[in-house]
Amino acid sequence: MAKVRVRFAPSPTGFFHIGSARTALFNWLYARHTGGVFVLRIEDTDKERNSEQFLNVIYDSLTWLGLNWDEGPGVGGDFGPYRQSERGLVYREYLEKLKAAGRTYEKDGAIFFRLLGERHEVYDEHRKKTVTKVGNTPAVIDDRIRGRVERTEDEDFVIVRSDGNPVFHFVNVVDDITMRITHVIRGEDHLSNTSKHVELFKALGAPVPEYAHIPLILKQNGPGKMSKRDQGALIEEYQRRGFLPEALVNFLCLLGWNPGDDREKMPIAEIIRLFDLPGVNQSNARFDEKKLAHMNLAYLLELPPDRFVEQARAFFARLPAGATAAAAAKADESYFREVMLLSQPKVKGIEELPAYTAYFFCEDFPIDPKVREKVMAKDDPKARLAELIELAKSADFSTDAAIEAAIKDLAARNGAGFGDYQAVARLAVSGTNVGPSITGLFRVLGRERVLRRLVRFAA
Repeated sequence: MAKVRVRFAPSPTGFFHIGSARTALFNWLYARHTGGVFVLRIEDTDKERNSEQFLNVIYDSLTWLGLNWDEGPGVGGDFGPYRQSERGLVYREYLEKLKAAGRTYEKDGAIFFRLLGERHEVYDEHRKKTVTKVGNTPAVIDDRIRGRVERTEDEDFVIVRSDGNPVFHFVNVVDDITMRITHVIRGEDHLSNTSKHVELFKALGAPVPEYAHIPLILKQNGPGKMSKRDQGALIEEYQRRGFLPEALVNFLCLLGWNPGDDREKMPIAEIIRLFDLPGVNQSNARFDEKKLAHMNLAYLLELPPDRFVEQARAFFARLPAGATAAAAAKADESYFREVMLLSQPKVKGIEELPAYTAYFFCEDFPIDPKVREKVMAKDDPKARLAELIELAKSADFSTDAAIEAAIKDLAARNGAGFGDYQAVARLAVSGTNVGPSITGLFRVLGRERVLRRLVRFAA
């Protein structure tokens, strides 16, 4: 049996879409599952819309997602070049083969592919003109996901435009032939193209690859497939927001594929072991940003400390200029680490960290007026505050346990509870009523900073 060879063939004409990422992922998974080869091929024949910027976005996004290619730009291989803009000689060679076989003709400056079969003229009501139809045998496609599909191609079609540029159908097939692609895994929206491609494979005397058309990704709300304009559609957005690539990959796997049980969070090695085309659904998958956020949170909570701090540092470095970003950049490395690890169990995503931790990095943080009103209306907060100031002058702030013991002892001496001190202490040192544990907060801020904030709030 021939070694599996699959390809992902994006066009650098826009930002990297989540549907493209899912197509790349399914090809990559199938190659890894079968011990095959994953080829990256760039379809950059649209000179007016192509952009090196968008090409770099493709490379960066695939690399960020961990989808390394075995052959392609930057890697090489035996069947290059891997950019269609560099493959003109190959296309001319195969065009000559079709011409020699009598399967082409020129009309209005364009070159058409001639189908075989009896021809007859019919009036097309939709196009309001007479067209030539070909009595052609249906192309039978044994699709690995959709099952038996029959489609009839009954009109000759353009393979080289009047400007001399070959069209998608032709170059796509020629590249699949010359790169020895065995399996074409692509979106269901390409199923309508398959009969054209099968005709070209046959005309060129090449074996037809196995096809597997994966379900579409539907937009979160409303009908229709997800487009680049929909919220949450671009991979760059998740990179910018600090999502973990492994969480996004895990989520994308489940958009149209089922491992055969109820598991959702799985390591990539397990996904590779289980992934196969029969497990891909026929029905379309609906994008769910809340589910993705939940998946990201699950990965975030389990992230090793060093990796979490690394992710946080990279996110802060991308922030626009501002007080928090500047202060965090200047912060001592060990202090920054302590702040981030204290926050890890509390935030739902990396993107929440700047707002969640702002008061750790500056002294002029705001005091929430509603929280202040609520806290200062209970018990005797001013007395509690004065007692905390005295405590902070001498208590051991080295561990959470020591701080907790000191506050509990203080509460016992004054006939109060731990909670009676907690609310006013948090408000004084952070300006709000949410955040990490008060003991962790005191420990990381340190005695001097805590004392200074308590005194300032009491003034």
